[in-house]
Amino acid sequence: MSEAPELDDATRRSLVAAVGGPVHVVGAGLLGTSVGLAARRAGLEVWLSDTSPEHVRTATGLGAGVPVPDEGAAALTVVAVPPDHVAEVVRAALERGGVVTDVASVKSRPLADLERRAPGEVARYVGSHPMAGSERSGPLAATAALFDGRPWAVTPHAASEPGAVAAVEALARLCGAETVRLTPLEHDRAVARTSHLPHLLAALTAGQLADAAPEHLSLSGQGVRDVTRIAAGDPALWRQILRANQPAVSEVLREVEASLHRLVGVIESGDDTALGEILGRGVAGTRVIPGKHGGPALPTEAVYVAVPDHPGELARLFADVGEIGVNIEDLRIDHDPGRPVGLVELLVAEDAASGLREALGGRSWVTHR
Repeated sequence: MSEAPELDDATRRSLVAAVGGPVHVVGAGLLGTSVGLAARRAGLEVWLSDTSPEHVRTATGLGAGVPVPDEGAAALTVVAVPPDHVAEVVRAALERGGVVTDVASVKSRPLADLERRAPGEVARYVGSHPMAGSERSGPLAATAALFDGRPWAVTPHAASEPGAVAAVEALARLCGAETVRLTPLEHDRAVARTSHLPHLLAALTAGQLADAAPEHLSLSGQGVRDVTRIAAGDPALWRQILRANQPAVSEVLREVEASLHRLVGVIESGDDTALGEILGRGVAGTRVIPGKHGGPALPTEAVYVAVPDHPGELARLFADVGEIGVNIEDLRIDHDPGRPVGLVELLVAEDAASGLREALGGRSWVTHR
């Protein structure tokens, strides 16, 4: 599992100094509250504000910070509001002083708005985007561990002050993330391919299920759940994201359109060789997705374990795997509708799979290849 990179005391002190003082988080939803929790975990002072007083009360109660004081300017403001409001909230934060970043998933459009409306202050703005989230929303879904081991894009522009860039990168690292520096345009093209396109394809796939016959849906397995899971995201938020990144999203959709047109032709013609090439390219795509901390993907193998559907059984399995000494890289759970068991798929290092099966069998677990 991903976890926060270890920071020695000297590095931590240096990063805290680069932030330079209190952090003001504007927007106490999932991301904003998680930033507050992670920043507090790192020892930073955090102020919270939101148009919803209830969100501030909840986030404060969770320990993400304190309500923003009436006086004083934060050293760093983090804007965590819906995409349609990012530019105006960033502009207001720049007027209050200090360095300003945002955590929205599109970077070019807010920057263009700011360059047009506040050209004299844009040097203190550095966009950023933590590649972490959840289908859930609101402060109660927040966690200090949300960014641990995750990439956090930092997107300086031509006029960004070096100190402002350093402050934003320091905050990301203190929150447990691995920073990736990109231009705003590079970022938007990257997330169009790795985030926005997958969401749209998941939505299209899930949409095909909406009017399906119940007897067809009864055959649903873990594959369809994996493919459609992210389609459950908030449609109102995703409309804003896709509007803001329209040029880059349109470009990758045109590529998929061409690939889909070719696939239809291959299926209809029965060209088995061409079909194999298309499927093989899909396999190749899965292999280039980075592994933990942005490194090469680790060769893994699945170990399937039948787990009784009783309280405590999953915890017992994890405890046994931990005692055996094998690290779980990822996992999936598939519930069998016809039996009171679940099938847990543990992805582990390829060279550890055989030994794990044998060791679990010795502890009375039923495993499968």
